[in-house]
Amino acid sequence: MPPSSLDTASHSSSTDAAQRLPTLMLAAALSLGSAIALGLARFAYALLLPSMKLDLGWSFAQAGAMNTANALGYLLGALAFPRLARRWSAGALFGGGCAATALLMAGSGLLADTNSLLVLRVITGASSAAIFISGGVLAARLASARPHDAGLVLGLYYGGTGWGIVASSVLVPLTIFNVAHGWQFAWFALAVACAAFSAVAIGAARKIESVHASGVSAARASASDDAPRWPRFSAALTGYGLFGVGYIGYMTFIVALLRNAGMSAAVVTGFYLLLGVATVVSARVWSGLLDRMRGGQALAVLNALLAVATLLPALFTQPWVAFVSGVLFGATFLSAVASTTAFVRHNLPVSHWAKGISAFTIVFAFGQIVGPMVIGWVSDGAGLARGLVYSAFLLGLGAVLAACQKPLRGA
Repeated sequence: MPPSSLDTASHSSSTDAAQRLPTLMLAAALSLGSAIALGLARFAYALLLPSMKLDLGWSFAQAGAMNTANALGYLLGALAFPRLARRWSAGALFGGGCAATALLMAGSGLLADTNSLLVLRVITGASSAAIFISGGVLAARLASARPHDAGLVLGLYYGGTGWGIVASSVLVPLTIFNVAHGWQFAWFALAVACAAFSAVAIGAARKIESVHASGVSAARASASDDAPRWPRFSAALTGYGLFGVGYIGYMTFIVALLRNAGMSAAVVTGFYLLLGVATVVSARVWSGLLDRMRGGQALAVLNALLAVATLLPALFTQPWVAFVSGVLFGATFLSAVASTTAFVRHNLPVSHWAKGISAFTIVFAFGQIVGPMVIGWVSDGAGLARGLVYSAFLLGLGAVLAACQKPLRGA
């Protein structure tokens, strides 16, 4: 190779490396939005559930209804998103959702009436959907700017949920007090965390939108409208819906199961913290899979692993089994979400990404509406362990369906 070619290759390599780090940093900053939408606004409730259930006299079905209400709001937000996206940019919806969620989390600390809390959980779900979907669209744009790192960028965004899990695993035990309605202080602490995360995530969203807005506009102008219709990816949609049912059963009731098995608060906190850390590092673990698999195979693999992780604590009550389950579950479940955005990016034109991500989010929300109530009802009658067995079965069925999904167009 001539020296000039070597110099050119070396310069190109150094330029690529210089551009890679800012892209990954933006994805990591944006990921604090998913930390708010899921890690804080939804999953932190699992840590609050035992205290709220005892204080307010709930059954497991009533406790599960809180996450069902949150999922109902999430569904309503997902249904409304395509229309909202025609009026406001993804960045504006992302910022509005972050600000609203922080305020709503603070509102949860002011209420002790079950019906009022249910209503607030619905509204919080809607604002979370605005964050999660618009953030997914922004992450997909960022991924397209770095095709070789696309899987890693998407994994970083969705894996950011783990930062919310880590934050809540530290904040909630420190701020729940052994007094009447002592769990309310934890909601205030979570609201402060939402506000802090919002400041970073909104800045990243604005930067992504300003840098990639022109490319998106050109893609919309040139893209054809003959995008694949949803029946062509119904296997992936159904598999993802079953993922929604199965995973939310685990995330809602796993802490209650471990406490009922006699594990100490320190062990449960350690379990939840480890789950969050595993979620954060999952981006690197599965990035190659998301890049290579253009059909439903990635979702199938991840659903199958989640089924195993969910079944373990239902069958064995030793702390070390719980930790193994938490690591496997944490390292997998948000990558299942990322796999659907990767599927959309691989198979749909840019102009249909928002619609595609919304379609997956809608079936995801349906699953999450059904999951807490059904698994809670089973748990009231047959015990929490039996409820998780049902969750594992549904995740396994989702894996089978997702494996049947073929790519919709060539590479």
